[in-house]
Amino acid sequence: MDYLKSVVPSQLLSERGSNLVIINPGSANIRIGLASKDTPLNIPHCIAWHTTQEPRRNVQDQLLNTQVTTTQYMEREKAYDMIASFLKIPFIDEEVGNNSYPRKMGRVDGLNPQNSRKDTSFDWTDVYQKEPSSSSALESSENKGTTSESLGQHRDANTEELGSSNHKYKKVIYGEEALKISPMAPYTLHRPIRRGHLNISLHYPMQQVLEDVHAIWDFILTEKLHIPLHERHKYAAMLVLPETFDNREIKELLSIVLRDLRFSSAVVHQEGLAAAFGNGLSTACVVKMGAQVTSVICIEDGAALPHTEKTLPFGGEDISRCLLWTQRHHQTWPQIRTDMFTKPIDLLMLNRLKESYCEIKEGELDAVGVVHSYEDGMPAGSHKTRLTALNVPPMGLFFPMLLVPDAYPPPPSVWFRDYEDMLEDTWHMEFPRRPEMSDGLFSSMNTGYPMWDSYPAFSAKPKKEEKIGLAEAITSSILSTGRIDLQRKLFCSILLIGGVALTRGLVPAVEERVLHAIPSNEAIDTVEVLQSRSNPTFVPWKGGAILGILDIGRDAWIHRDDWIRNGIHIGSGRKYKDSYFLQAQAMCYINS
Repeated sequence: MDYLKSVVPSQLLSERGSNLVIINPGSANIRIGLASKDTPLNIPHCIAWHTTQEPRRNVQDQLLNTQVTTTQYMEREKAYDMIASFLKIPFIDEEVGNNSYPRKMGRVDGLNPQNSRKDTSFDWTDVYQKEPSSSSALESSENKGTTSESLGQHRDANTEELGSSNHKYKKVIYGEEALKISPMAPYTLHRPIRRGHLNISLHYPMQQVLEDVHAIWDFILTEKLHIPLHERHKYAAMLVLPETFDNREIKELLSIVLRDLRFSSAVVHQEGLAAAFGNGLSTACVVKMGAQVTSVICIEDGAALPHTEKTLPFGGEDISRCLLWTQRHHQTWPQIRTDMFTKPIDLLMLNRLKESYCEIKEGELDAVGVVHSYEDGMPAGSHKTRLTALNVPPMGLFFPMLLVPDAYPPPPSVWFRDYEDMLEDTWHMEFPRRPEMSDGLFSSMNTGYPMWDSYPAFSAKPKKEEKIGLAEAITSSILSTGRIDLQRKLFCSILLIGGVALTRGLVPAVEERVLHAIPSNEAIDTVEVLQSRSNPTFVPWKGGAILGILDIGRDAWIHRDDWIRNGIHIGSGRKYKDSYFLQAQAMCYINS
């Protein structure tokens, strides 16, 4: 411990982190990298497989998505009006009804090179394997400086040539390139994690989900981090997992890391605790706002409090969906076919518009932006348009009916029943036995397997999703701690992490809305959101790196052979201890 107090943190990370890989998977992106690095790779967590199946789905799970019902549409408009009152802007129908001039939209045929990066279009992914005999025109078209229009001309000119027998489709495409595949290309996009869970459904079986996770992670390790399979026995892995993950999901990912990716050892820590470490905190209310899920959990003295966990089924992608709905309702969106469910490249565009223009502030908020249309492999069309009510979509965090998350529901989770608890010592407990059962274990074979009827099936943690707004979730989570001294400390130690935390104006909005959500009978009058020390998107990953190098005892680490032979069964000598029970042994170092 004296060494930890005297050593420079960067030196410690460099010494102990060179053979430790931190993996922080999410519904939309995966953050992965060596603990010795300052920042991780941030790669879209998806994969596109070439397919000859007909009829073909552009996105594997697109059939799970539903249309907004009439009731949901009415509730959405009601939520809009509540937000409008709060932001002091016209109500949803008032603005359209009083609009005496037509909306003007101009098409920009050529992109101005002086425009900022946010106005540049995405290019379609080249789905063909590179051949030595490829034409020079095609090679030149792949240069980064090529404009979208000239790129389209090159590819149109080479379409017939590329379709010849000399060119073959790539079998698989990863990451952002997978999101930019033309809808006409014979590929199906797979997203193995959705709404904070493995994306298992009738359309996407478990084996395929796990195989896709393995393929994506193996590609990143090999091609991006340059850690080939035969060298991975020299490395350890830390999984920094969202609180939404269940028992069985944790074990499946551990099996991928140890059995398939062949790391020598691995450990699991939860995202909320890692985020506190990543920001140098011992006590905080951690609010993770990701692409598809928002979660809240309180940390006290370096240990998470499981009963404070709240999960909200919405995130940044829902704000992007709401941005599209708002513009269409106000008739500012160009007459183009934008579908973020079946055309992932449209989701990339909407996310960029949201990040560039959306913020939370009072008064009418308009901006002139460039909207791009992507049609069946054609070059991107550019439409300069006035976007309006840009402060409404991010307010959906506080009024979730505006976001209608049910239109993009989580996968069904009927399979999350587990007879092995990862979190506590369950093998020493006395299992209840039904009184009609005889001493013979298989005494009633003719009625099925009644011995399992008395065997407990563990639900790792309550995964109930809350139908409340962000401010109510934070308030409820903190007040559930039950101690006024801790509550006051937590209300002044709110930590916002995740990509949505970068939204301009969010911090004062959270402080104001949470303060108003606190019941009047509570003796609390101060709410403060702490400033993140680094990019909020990477804070949990950085905290995982710190936990990895400071975990001196290594008691929670699982070795590859132990896991493959024994799992978490009796006699393995090692068992995963959830970070609910992890005490911060080096907190004095972090806070010094």
